[in-house]
Amino acid sequence: MPAPDPEADPRVKAVFDDIRLTRKTDFINNMWRWLAFDPALLERTWREVKEVVGKPSLIDPLTKEMIYIAVSVANNCSYCVHSHTAAARARGMTGEQYGELLAIIGLAGKTNQLATALQIPVDEVFDAAQSGQPGR
Repeated sequence: MPAPDPEADPRVKAVFDDIRLTRKTDFINNMWRWLAFDPALLERTWREVKEVVGKPSLIDPLTKEMIYIAVSVANNCSYCVHSHTAAARARGMTGEQYGELLAIIGLAGKTNQLATALQIPVDEVFDAAQSGQPGR
C-alpha cells in the first residue's frame, strides 16, 4: 500500500512532477504510487521507462505498447496488461488490432510450449550465436 502522502518526500515529488509533465496529465497511476516506498527504485524505474519506452525510436509508440501487452500476458501481470492496453488504445489501437494481437499472443504461447515440451533443437540458420550477429 502506498504512503498516505508520498510526495512529502522531495525525490518522490520530483519524479511525480516529471511524470505529470511528460505525460501531460495530473494522474499518477498505482504503479508509481506503490514504487514510491523506495525513492531510488522509483527514480531508476521512471528513468528507464522514459529511456526505453518514452523516447522516440525506430519502434513506434503503439508497437511498443503492444509489445508491452504481449510480455505482460506472458508474465501474467494483470496490472500491466490493463494499463498498457489502455495506453495502446489511447495511441490508436483498434479493436481489430487488439483481436489480432491476442491471436498472436495465444499462438506464440502455444508454439513456445510445444517447442519446449518437444525439446526441439534450434535450426542452425536461426541460431544468432552461430551468425556472429545478435538478432540475425
